[in-house]
Order: sequence, then C-alpha cells, then structure tokens
Amino acid sequence: MKFTKMHGLGNDFVIVNLLEEKLTNLGQLAREICDRHFGVGADGLVLVLPAEKDEADFRMRIFNPDGSEPEMCGNAIRCFAKYLYERKLTDKTKVKVETLAGIIIPELIIEAGQVEVVKVDMGQPRLKSQEIPMAGVEQKQVVKQPLEVAGQEYEITAVSMGNPHCVIFVDQVDDFPVSEVGPLIEKHSLFPVKTNVEFIEVVNSDELKMRVWERGAGVTLACGTGACASTVAAILNQLTDREVMVHLLGGDLLIEWAEDNNHVYMTGPAEEVFVGEWKE
Repeated sequence: MKFTKMHGLGNDFVIVNLLEEKLTNLGQLAREICDRHFGVGADGLVLVLPAEKDEADFRMRIFNPDGSEPEMCGNAIRCFAKYLYERKLTDKTKVKVETLAGIIIPELIIEAGQVEVVKVDMGQPRLKSQEIPMAGVEQKQVVKQPLEVAGQEYEITAVSMGNPHCVIFVDQVDDFPVSEVGPLIEKHSLFPVKTNVEFIEVVNSDELKMRVWERGAGVTLACGTGACASTVAAILNQLTDREVMVHLLGGDLLIEWAEDNNHVYMTGPAEEVFVGEWKE
C-alpha cells in the first residue's frame, strides 16, 4: 500500500488514495499505521475516495489512532485538498469534499505554481445542545454552562463544527493540565458521542492561544475544527472580534466567522513530509 505523510501545523496524517488502493479493516489499520513506535506514526489515517453525492468532487474519511471515525478534521482537509491538486487528481482550486459533517469546500491559494495556504469554508457552526450533541440539556445554546469534573468546576461553551467541541477559557493555557482534564471531559456523560476539548487563553480581541485534547487522539499540536469552534465560542462570550489568529502548539490558523453568511473560514498551511509503502 502506497501512502503519503502530510501535516497541518504538526497535526499529522497518513493519506492513502483509495481510488487506486483497496483496503479493509480500516479501524485496525489506523491503529497500526498511526502507532508512533511500531507504525508510521500519525494523528490520523486519511482516505481519498470517490464522491457518493452528485454535488461533491471527492469524499474524505478519517480514522483516529484509536480506530474511531470522526466526522471531520480541519487540518486533514487542508492536506487532503493539497494532495488532490499536487497529484493532479483535480485541477480545481475550489474542491467540494464530502465528509460525515457534510460537504466542506477547501480553496487552494496558489503562488508561483505552489500551494501556499488552503482556505476552507467550514460551513455554519451548530450551536444548539442537541446538535453538539449533549445529553440531558434542553435545546439551547450552551454558553458559560458550569460543568464539574473531578471536584473542579469549569465554565463550558459547546460548539459543533460537524464534530463536537467543548471550549473552556483559562487564564494561563501553557500551565493548564490538558492531559489530565481533557480525557475526563472527552468521556463525560454529558457528551454521548464524546467530545473534543479546547483550552483557550484570550490574548487580545484578535488573538487566542489554544491547546487541545482531541477525541480519539489525545493531545495534538493543532486542531482545525477546534480552532474554528474556539473562535466561535470566544465571539459568543464577547471576548474577541470576528476574525482571530489562533496560536496552536504547531503554528497559527486564521479563523473568521463571517457575519453575512454565518460561515466559518479557516486559513492555514499544509505540508507533505514523505511518501512510502506499508507492508502488512
């Protein structure tokens, strides 16, 4: 099986073209290939597939290192779009990609014949509790709702970008025990399909610092949907303007929540690292 290793701000993926390859037992393959000691090492296995819907150009599936399949991944879809364009699988600079979160549209920004960055129309955030989803919460926006975990109370804001996010604002994100608190909230009974957890420090009205505990992956260097959800949460809490630079461990993402169409736009890099062959 041929594969390509790519990353978006250190959030890294093994990409396999299923237009050419045939695979089974995808969850098990993800667990093996994402292992950083016995496999290639990655935050996810990303699969290129033909679209099933007429309005889409391609379909993307992604599997976490624990074998679970999330609805979407913002950093992965930037890598996915660059992979398609540079492999000449498409000549479009705007690609309609079918995901479990719906059709997402990455736009390739080309400079001097090279993909400089990728701007992704992430669609509208989903803000009602049942859309997140959350259990036992009436159908409403969840902003500054108290949540007790291991004897500590946190204020949470919940956002779905097609996948669930729980955003918590903290004073000093660098010192926050992400690895301890993150998994407790990820698996909290309030979130029936688990959740991604973002810990956010507001730098000013234009900047956020973010650390993330990703559902099914743990601590990662970056999370695109998490950066989008965190920006939406910051705006709902009246902490920032509508265009924000989000500083992650692996680098920066520019996020805008547009007023005219309510869509969230994410702009950031995607890099190819190497290609290889996987032998079972």
